[in-house]
Amino acid sequence: MHVDSSRPARARIDSVDVVRGVIMVLMALDHTRDYFGIPGQNPTDLSTASAALFMTRWITNICAPVFFLLTGTGACLSRRRRSPGNLAGFLFTRGLWLIVLDLVVLRCLAYQFNFDFRVTLLLVLWALGWSMIALAALVRLPAPVVTAIGAIMIVGHNLLDTVRSTSPLWSILHQPGFVLNTPAHVVFAAYPLVPWIGVTAVGYGLGQIYSWSATRRRAFLLRLGLVLTLAFIALRAVNVYGDPSRWSRHDSTLYTVLSFFATTKYPPSLLFLLMTLGPALLFLGAVDGATPRALRPAIIFGRVPLFYYIVHFPLIHLLALATCVARYGTAHWMFESPSVAHYPFTAPPGWGFPLPVVYLIWALIVCAMYPLCRWYAALKARRTDPWLSYI
Repeated sequence: MHVDSSRPARARIDSVDVVRGVIMVLMALDHTRDYFGIPGQNPTDLSTASAALFMTRWITNICAPVFFLLTGTGACLSRRRRSPGNLAGFLFTRGLWLIVLDLVVLRCLAYQFNFDFRVTLLLVLWALGWSMIALAALVRLPAPVVTAIGAIMIVGHNLLDTVRSTSPLWSILHQPGFVLNTPAHVVFAAYPLVPWIGVTAVGYGLGQIYSWSATRRRAFLLRLGLVLTLAFIALRAVNVYGDPSRWSRHDSTLYTVLSFFATTKYPPSLLFLLMTLGPALLFLGAVDGATPRALRPAIIFGRVPLFYYIVHFPLIHLLALATCVARYGTAHWMFESPSVAHYPFTAPPGWGFPLPVVYLIWALIVCAMYPLCRWYAALKARRTDPWLSYI
């Protein structure tokens, strides 16, 4: 079955695709570290983490905010070929699909390689799904109103940082925590919804600029990116509002600087979002109109982001499984995740590799993903099957 041929074909915007593609590449670094890094190392704990480990984690912080932002932007661009009702329906159904994909399909076949459901984490696709459902309820409003609602969520949600609650609803909306915690089953919300819905709503507003002239759009992106980046520096220097974790002076100048940039991702604080979205908008403006030759392969990844996400996780996990078999003669640990502390698998004795090895494996994963994504991007380009809109 094919979609109505009278619907205008989707016009790709290379600058959006290249930024999204670079984000997908960086995302794979963080996930490779999850499976191949040394267990127990907290990359954001400056009392134990090396500068290299901190920066490896820090550079990937840009991924989730940009993913949510550009999801909203993509929804706004879809208004050119969908009625508000049709767009709302698509966002609602795709949001539900992402939630099922995260909680059932990827949880069993990619993240954890088991079907016992003793431990389930509510992760990025779960939050992205709910963000799309929330946006489905907003798309009939004027875009400036949607943008204002998102901005209020982003700027104001840190006012609630002092509220402490064990309510499952509070864990879902604002504070990471247990939604369910029994001896038989654990459900942990890692991605509280409120700020992520806000980022998606702001991204929807950002989509309006793609009806402007290229010169005006590029200038706006560069100015806005600079303003957000400078706002981060100013607010972080004041050290009063915008993040529950304050920066502090260390014996080392380097670690004092790292402390300045050690903002909170769970949930994403105002400063975390300024720190990541400001440079992301500068990048988006820099590649608007012309993609550097070195970044052209990223366009392929950016055209099929969900396919990339779905495939790269089991690929990393399978490679970890094969490495485990080669090293230990068995791989039962790769199927065991009895607690949140052992998510997404139980590390075998002596498991983990130094960062240079992690980076090498990451490069191999990205190279392996390229022909798969190129094939799927070509499939989407030549076919109009409705299911292709959902992967």
